Amino acid sequence: MQPDRLLHSPVTPLTAPPYPLRATRFVDREYFNVVYRTDPDAMRAVVPTPLEVVEPLVRFEVMHMGDVDGYGPYTEAGQALAVRYDGEDGEYLHTMHLDHVGAILAGRELSAYPKTSGRPKLFTEDGALVGTLDHGSQRVATATMAYKHEPLDPEEARAQIGVPTFAVKTVPDYTGGLRVCDLVRTEITELVVKQAWRGPARLQLLAHVLAPLADLPVLEVVSASHVLTDLTLAPALPVHDYLRP
Repeated sequence: MQPDRLLHSPVTPLTAPPYPLRATRFVDREYFNVVYRTDPDAMRAVVPTPLEVVEPLVRFEVMHMGDVDGYGPYTEAGQALAVRYDGEDGEYLHTMHLDHVGAILAGRELSAYPKTSGRPKLFTEDGALVGTLDHGSQRVATATMAYKHEPLDPEEARAQIGVPTFAVKTVPDYTGGLRVCDLVRTEITELVVKQAWRGPARLQLLAHVLAPLADLPVLEVVSASHVLTDLTLAPALPVHDYLRP
């Protein structure tokens, strides 16, 4: 393989790339969100500066991707933490667990999403919307919400989902140090809200060393929503370089 061909398609394995090098369009991306209040000291301990914790709110989300360019359907669950950066309110992406290798690699390599493996599920059962997350055979999260209990204003749903997000992008060097360590910002574009619902909800988190969602304990459930969307993810852009403060 000549260098010009290698540089044209630099995703390894070179002969079987696990994801495409282009913007990803999501069709029928279904969100189950539970926003809860947590311990402020526990939240400050995991949010990197210069992000600020204004209110200790965490959004636990389970998302089923109905159809994704280059990937097909998969399911994802994780935690997004309410933060502020340079006067702008947004969310810090703390942890994301999903069941698709290509989406894990693309999220980590092309962007800065803190993606790792997991077994999330989203389904309805006996009048409840249910979102679960397992790590291996162990349950680490269970969320339930009354199914389509009350309509949610689509503009409110858009505001919830469309907030800017922040994450830490790292690239190791070959000696154990870091070549890149950036705080990056990204956002959702071309967002279409197809359905939006709210309702009463409950959330249980269980301790697991490799999926430590319970380190941010549930003190009070604030709100819950169930939203069906189409959207595109914008590229991540660096806003702070930790190697050159």
